[in-house]
Amino acid sequence: MFIIRYGTLAHTAGCLPLKELTAALQTYNIDFVQLALSKAVQDIDLSPGKLSPGLASYIGEQFDRAGIRIGVLGCYINPIHPDPAVRRSEIDRFKEHLRYARQFGAPMVATETGAFTTFQEIDPYRYEEIGWDALKVTIEELAEEAEKWGVFLGLEGVSTHTLSSPAKMRRILDEVPSSSIGVVFDPCNLIGEEVHLQDEIVDQSFSLFGDRIILAHLKGIYEDGGRIRHGAPGAGLFHTAEFLNKLEAHKPMIDVSLEDVTSLEIRDTVNLLRNLRKSL
Repeated sequence: MFIIRYGTLAHTAGCLPLKELTAALQTYNIDFVQLALSKAVQDIDLSPGKLSPGLASYIGEQFDRAGIRIGVLGCYINPIHPDPAVRRSEIDRFKEHLRYARQFGAPMVATETGAFTTFQEIDPYRYEEIGWDALKVTIEELAEEAEKWGVFLGLEGVSTHTLSSPAKMRRILDEVPSSSIGVVFDPCNLIGEEVHLQDEIVDQSFSLFGDRIILAHLKGIYEDGGRIRHGAPGAGLFHTAEFLNKLEAHKPMIDVSLEDVTSLEIRDTVNLLRNLRKSL
C-alpha cells in the first residue's frame, strides 16, 4: 500500500526565527510543510520584492537539513479584491512566489479565491458574475506565470468563495485550460454547513476534478452548540477514513496538509491517521 504523506502549516509551530522554526517542526513527525513565509519566519524580511534565488535557496536548505520538504508555498491572496490597486499588488506578490518556488523546493503556490459576495454592494444582481469574471482574468495571468517557471498554481475551493462548489472548480479548469493549474482539495471547506451532504460533495469532487488534485487539506468537522466548527483531523463528523481511502485510490502518495491542529496535537494526530490507514 502506498503511504500518504502528512504535513501541516509551518506556522502551526508559531512565527519563529528560521532555525528555531525548523527545529520545532522536526519534532512533529511530519514529511512536509505548507509554508506561508510571513506567518512562519520571524527573523528574515520577506516582504514583497525581497526574495532572490539565494534567499529562497537558503530557506529551502534549512528545511532540507531538518528532513522536511517545503511541499507548497501558501500565498493566500484575494484574487478578486474590489480595489484594482490592491488586487494588482496581491497578484504581483503571488507572481513573485511563483518565480522563486523552485528555489524553495516547492512545486506549487496555493491560494483561495475570494468571497463570492465581494461585489454584492456594487451590483446586487450581477455580483457573482462580476466576481467570476475578475477571478478568471486573474487566474489566466497567474497560470501564464506558473507555466513560465514550471510550477503549479494551486486553487482551493471554499463553500463561501468564488469557487464554492465542485462544479465551479470544474468550470474554472475548463475556462482556463492550463496544465499549470491544480486543485488544493479541502473537502471540509467545500462541505461548509452541508455536513449531511459530505459524501455526495466528496464523490462529486473526485468525479469532476480528481485527476487535477495536487494537494489535500484535512481537518475535522465538529458541532458546537448547534454551530459547525473545524478542529483537529481524525475525529468529529467528517468521514475521515472513507475520504483517505478515496484519496489514496485517486492520488497515491499525495501530500495531505493537516489544518486546525495545534502544535500539541500534531504528533498524536499524525499517528492517529497513520494507524487509521493501517486499519483499512
